[in-house]
Amino acid sequence: MTSRPGVDTPDHRGRTGLHLAGRDLARNPGVRIRDVELTSQQGWHVLRRTTFDYRRRDGRWETQQRETYDRGDGAVVLPYDTGSGRVLLTRQFRYPAYVNGHPDGMLVEAAAGLLDAQDPHTAIRREAAEELGVRLGPLTRVLDLYMSPGSVTERLHYFAAPYTPADRIGAGGGIEEEGEDIEVLELPFADALTMTRDGRIVDAKTVLLLQWAALHGPFASPTGC
Repeated sequence: MTSRPGVDTPDHRGRTGLHLAGRDLARNPGVRIRDVELTSQQGWHVLRRTTFDYRRRDGRWETQQRETYDRGDGAVVLPYDTGSGRVLLTRQFRYPAYVNGHPDGMLVEAAAGLLDAQDPHTAIRREAAEELGVRLGPLTRVLDLYMSPGSVTERLHYFAAPYTPADRIGAGGGIEEEGEDIEVLELPFADALTMTRDGRIVDAKTVLLLQWAALHGPFASPTGC
């Protein structure tokens, strides 16, 4: 029998049993998993094709297939300094945006990263230190959201946290060995919010956090307007 990397022999990341994800799901009586096929695990993430029976609202059962892209869960943070009225963001090249119409692929974003087996609080403090060179104050949990539930399994944990000039512990920039080349941006909050309206910020997680900060967070109007 031919061995299958990621199934019965370790793949390049030492993983096996990747074809088992979802086979034991039984929380929804209207969904019966029939088969899970591993279609790719050559890169960092995992692509699967799942066949399942789905009971429609009229009671009829039908067999469907869906492909899921499993990249793990992640966390994102908006560091803010109410004393100066500023926020910390990043700018970096994003090829998927570049190939899909963005002028130069250089996106302004909130710092984020995969959990990598850590809890969300620990992971986002790690990312803030690596990408922004800042030590975060107390974390506020904002939301947990599925980012693209039609095909991507990722759930992203959203945070906000205060910082001061004394909390700057390094230059940031990310990890060069992982291909990161991240510019740190310290912007007036009002300017960052304007950038979400005029198209200079088009990253969804960043838009969401900036709007939260304006409506409910550290830069919300005292009157709620």
